[in-house]
Amino acid sequence: MFLGLAWYWWLAIMAAMIVSIPFKVKFMKWWSKRRQEKKSQQGKWGDGDD
Repeated sequence: MFLGLAWYWWLAIMAAMIVSIPFKVKFMKWWSKRRQEKKSQQGKWGDGDD
């Protein structure tokens, strides 16, 4: 028992983390693409809100 949790809870937590990694990678790629688009629009339209 580490930090009061049984071994199967740690197994469930690790499985959830492993499953979430591809979603995190996809989100980070989407986020950087979105920021680049906003940056390019800033110069194009002269918003300057960022």
